[in-house]
Formats: sequence, C-alpha cells, structure tokens
Amino acid sequence: MEIQFLGTSSGTPTRSRNMTAIAIRTRGAKHWSLVDCAEGTQYRLLRTSLSPMSLRAIFITHMHGDHCYGLPGLLASAGMLNRTAPMAIVGPPPLRGMIECIMEATQLSLPYPIEWITTEELAHTDVLPDLRVRATELSHRIASHGFSFTEAAVERKLDIDRLKAGGIPSGPAWGEIQQGRNVVLDDGRAVVAEQFLLPPRRSRKVIIAGDNDTPELLAAEAATADLLVHEATYTEEILHKVGPGPQHSSAAMVARVAERVNVPNLILTHFSPRYQDREGALTLDDIEREARAHYSGNLALARDLASYELRKDGSLHLLP
Repeated sequence: MEIQFLGTSSGTPTRSRNMTAIAIRTRGAKHWSLVDCAEGTQYRLLRTSLSPMSLRAIFITHMHGDHCYGLPGLLASAGMLNRTAPMAIVGPPPLRGMIECIMEATQLSLPYPIEWITTEELAHTDVLPDLRVRATELSHRIASHGFSFTEAAVERKLDIDRLKAGGIPSGPAWGEIQQGRNVVLDDGRAVVAEQFLLPPRRSRKVIIAGDNDTPELLAAEAATADLLVHEATYTEEILHKVGPGPQHSSAAMVARVAERVNVPNLILTHFSPRYQDREGALTLDDIEREARAHYSGNLALARDLASYELRKDGSLHLLP
C-alpha cells in the first residue's frame, strides 16, 4: 500500500506546504483514492504520477475549507480531460449540496456520473474493489471522521511441501491452486485448492484521520492498524495557549494514544503554519521532539509530496 501526501498544512498554505490532501492506493492497482481535497490539490497532482482519470474515489473527512475547497476544481478538471468513468465521493451529507450548488451556479456539467455516499452509508457500500473502508466518528467543531483502509483480499502462498508430498506435479495446476481454484489432474484426481495453501498473512490496515481533538476515539480502531495518519496541529505548549476552541490535537496527545495501543507506524500531519520547516521560533522539529518523547514506534512527520510504502510485513518505508 502506498500513501502520498499532497498537502500537510492546516488552515492556510505556507510556501512549502499546501493544505490537506492524501492519496492512497495498493501497489499495482490501476486506480487510486484521495482523502480530503484542499484548495490547490490539483496543482500538487501535477507534480506526481497520479491522474484524475484513474481517481476512483474521494473521501472527505469534514467540511472545513482546508479539507474540501479544492473538490469543485478537481472534478471540473477531470471533466475537461473527458473522463467518463464514475467517481465515488464519500463525505458528510452537506457535501453533496455544496458541490451541486457550485455546479449549478457556475453551469458546470460533468461527462461522468458521481456516486454520492454519506459516511453513514459507507458501512453498507463497497466503494473500492481492493480495500474495505470504514468510518470512525471523531471530535471537532463540525462532524469529522477518520477512514480506515483494510486490504479486501490477501494473496495466498502455495504449500510446496504438501504439494510435493501429494504427488501434484508443478505446472499450470499449481497456478490454478494459488488462485484458490480447485483442479482435476490428468490422472483424474480432484484437488481442493484450500488444502494446499499456506495460511494468509494479516491484511494491512491504514487509518487516515480528519481533524480531531480526542485521539482516544481512534484507540479501538488503531489497535489493529499498521499505520495511523493523524493531525498534530500544535505542540502541547501552543495548544494550551490557543485554548480548546479550534479542537485540534497536539503531537503528545496523538503519540500517547499510539503508544498505548501499540500502533507500529505513526505519521503526523496537518501542522499549523506557525511551525516553520527548519528555522524560526517554532519549527517542525518541536513537534517531532514532543511526539518522540511519548511514542517509541516508527514515527514520521509528513512532508508535501512525500510517499510512503506500507509493505506486506507491516513495515513503513519512505519512497525515493
């Protein structure tokens, strides 16, 4: 599974960081999905290999502008590229009304259909062929959700020793068995594929959270995740100065929950523009130091356009 950050700033962009948008896909898949779509997302896409033509679904965590104001432009651009494949859009119920109002006011018509799915309907809908998607309600100034992406199917490996012991010759039959299909051998024996496959590995699971001031709400879901992507808008010191009004998390808050439920990989994102990249009174190093003080797993701070691969063994790697 691959995750690419198209924007990592909160509220407003900075010179080096656009606002929130994250691409996710399974390696080898011809399609990809987008979580949140801030203003400027389609410009970020121009610096990647991702195309609006192969975008299968868009998941909007909540209705704040730094998470959804780029959606009308991206939909329009996909139409101007003559896209005809359906697009699924998952989000809060008011999202559809907002987009349809903009389309009507600007006389925008799309050459492809949109399948609108609310977060409540998601539990009963198969949006993606390769990933099962689940929504978890979070705590923010308006309704906000986190989305969990879990592999829908896991490849199985052949039990070579058992195949040889059973006198099943290598060849096309092995390929059929690996695909889970029963076969009949040339000598007339019927072979049940399940009996010659090793137990499957655990399905990989990624959680991408929207804005949230209570990371504990994701504890149960994160206990079975390989990767948690969560906002860390502030450090604790700044959060206390700002007060509870914005309803965001500090790096320490997220790190403590991730450590308690043993999430092996944690990526922090959605940083306040007051944190400079390298030099200044406040930098991203402050956020990283605070998180590392509370979390012993594999930690990363997201950077715009950075891509990560979550491998089959559950390890996370920054791609070149």
